[in-house]
Formats: sequence, C-alpha cells, structure tokens
Amino acid sequence: MPPDQPSPPDSDAPRRRLLAARAAHWQRTRRITLALLGVWLATGFGTVFFARDLAQFSLFGWPLSFYMAAQGASLVSLAIIGAYAWAMRRLDRRYVRELGEQA
Repeated sequence: MPPDQPSPPDSDAPRRRLLAARAAHWQRTRRITLALLGVWLATGFGTVFFARDLAQFSLFGWPLSFYMAAQGASLVSLAIIGAYAWAMRRLDRRYVRELGEQA
C-alpha cells in the first residue's frame, strides 16, 4: 500500500479492547472476593482460635467470644455480603462506562 493512503482501520481492535476489559474486570473481581474471604476467615477462625483470650472482654454483659459466636459472626457475614454487592456494583458500572466510551 502506498504511504500516502491511510491504512485500513484495525477491525480486531474493538475485540481486543473488550477482551482486555474483561480480563481486568475478572482480576479485580477475584481480588475483591479474596479480600472478603480473608475477612470472613479471620473473623470465623479468629473467634474460635482466640476464644479464651476474647473471653476477658465483655460486650453487653456477655463474654466477647460468646457474643462473636452468637451475633458477631452473623453481622460480619451480612457486612461482607453488603460490601461485596456494593463493590461489584461499582466495578460493573465502571467497566460498562469504560466500554461505552471505547465504542
């Protein structure tokens, strides 16, 4: 092709951008999931492992280890679910917006 003529547009570029965006989205999704699983593991395992140490402290008149086992684990699980939903909604909106700008 002579140098004075423009080259044809790369027809594969939109597909590559889409695949790159999907890969970045999936990587961030895994990072969020692993972080929240770490919080869940720390609270679930930590409460049981450190139950004797936590029993020194009281919350509403109950030993902290008992409170965490009875109420705290449920509240932490709900907080993790809420944080995951919020983070994923934000992440999805960001990538939808980015893909819309690239189109």
